[in-house]
Amino acid sequence: QVQLVESGGGLVQPGGSLRLSCAASGIVFRIYVVGWYRQAPGKQRELVAAISSAGSTNYLDSLEGRFTISRDNAKNTVYLQMNSLKPEDTAVYYCYARHIGSEHWGQGTQVTVSS
Repeated sequence: QVQLVESGGGLVQPGGSLRLSCAASGIVFRIYVVGWYRQAPGKQRELVAAISSAGSTNYLDSLEGRFTISRDNAKNTVYLQMNSLKPEDTAVYYCYARHIGSEHWGQGTQVTVSS
């Protein structure tokens, strides 16, 4: 059974930081493209960041370098370090894992940026 379990969300003040983690099981993690989407209320889900099996990364353009994605294949875990958080970063963040013919999603973790 495939599971992606996110953690690390919460309430943070503007300018603060959070690190999201997503632990995977039931897949050969190292061969998957993994990453994070987010969905804010009333908006479409958007890709935040992704990292390939080779370690190549891509990010949502509007992030302006505030977020960093990384992966630890030994721990089957993908991370999203989020710095200089803004209220517009408030959303449910979902991790995903994608390989040819296969796609899996986590249950989501809420990130709220508010003073």
